[in-house]
Amino acid sequence: MPEHTVANWRFVAARVQRGWHTQEDFAAAYDETARDLGERARISVRQVRRWESGESAWPNRDARRVLEAMFDCLLEDLGFRRLARPTGRRPDGSGRQLEEHVRRRTFLGLAGAVPVLDLTALDHLTAAANHARRHGRDELLGHLRGTLDDAARADGLAGPHEVLPTALGILAAINSTARTAGEDLRRELLVLGARGAELAAWLHRDAGAYAPAVAYWHHQAKEWATLAGDGPMHAYVLLRQAQATERTEAGRMLDLARAATGGPWTLPPRPRAEALQQQARALALTGAGADQVTRVLDRAHAALDQAAPPSGPATCTGPLGDSYTRERLMVQSAICYREAGQSTRAVGIFGEHLASNAFARRDRAFFTAHYSGALVGAGEVDEAATTALTSLALAAGARFGQALAELHRTADDLAPHASRPAVREFRQRLGELAPA
Repeated sequence: MPEHTVANWRFVAARVQRGWHTQEDFAAAYDETARDLGERARISVRQVRRWESGESAWPNRDARRVLEAMFDCLLEDLGFRRLARPTGRRPDGSGRQLEEHVRRRTFLGLAGAVPVLDLTALDHLTAAANHARRHGRDELLGHLRGTLDDAARADGLAGPHEVLPTALGILAAINSTARTAGEDLRRELLVLGARGAELAAWLHRDAGAYAPAVAYWHHQAKEWATLAGDGPMHAYVLLRQAQATERTEAGRMLDLARAATGGPWTLPPRPRAEALQQQARALALTGAGADQVTRVLDRAHAALDQAAPPSGPATCTGPLGDSYTRERLMVQSAICYREAGQSTRAVGIFGEHLASNAFARRDRAFFTAHYSGALVGAGEVDEAATTALTSLALAAGARFGQALAELHRTADDLAPHASRPAVREFRQRLGELAPA
């Protein structure tokens, strides 16, 4: 289980939405706001933990003033409760109507979950999970899976900033229920929690969170997978850690990718192919020749040849790596060749395989950003800028962080050609987005 229980997930979701991805980030922002308001009171990370765990039900007067200035909302909307008014009924008398609205949007009512749940719907989900014994085990697990799958799908369209609060709320419900559930149900919840924690790590990374926040959720996913005896999931998180490793740490990337395929577990063919591809990219970044990169990519293709056809659409909680297709392996192979200095070869592969409809908006934005970088390396400057503009149009609205990071890399590569009209337009549009 986590180092501290997250009972007040509303507060956690609100601070993450505003860009304070760690408790340390929030404590520093709180102190700065307090200084601006002329308040002497400061807080520690320990106090932030108390608020998030629900140990501190209602902040003192000075803290209330600072929190209201930081969040611009009522403290009740941050999950705090007045001791004298525990019912939380709204003064306009709409409590009964709100309850009916929530019931319609959650599994205790008539309809299924929406892709990204609102705060009140997640409150109800958490309450239902806390009283799991009152509801059917399969019904509870089915709804949690469905809600998590909906959140993962929404990320591909709306982006991480919209989905993070939902993912954190689901994880709070899973964690809270698992702490008191019977052994069989607890194991199922831990398996599901590992999937959700890995998703949370991805969302934090794509939202631009600092590395410790991403690492925390990767650690949590591995812990839950280990407690559940889910070796393949543990290995899969190692792969995701390798993917989250910066290009400047290619040695660590390589070690993590190799550990995913070489530990005391057996990855299914699809994630094994993905892990081998990640090894090929890490080798390219360490200076290995194109021939060595190709040999490892051949092993990835051989692993994918062993995979059975997917039984249905890929989901967050379905078979591991079901979304890893031949088209994805090909465009990621192009990335490997780009990193190995084979830009012309990479351009040919991108041009052939990015034309398919196999990719969600977020993935297309990311791979197209890499394509633009490969075009720069191949000397196709104007085409690179035009392709980068295409990627930017896909990534800007949802602020897909990894795609935007690659576009900044392309912008740096295009700097010597800044006077060309297409390059100038791309760099200007990217620069306009940065402060948003």
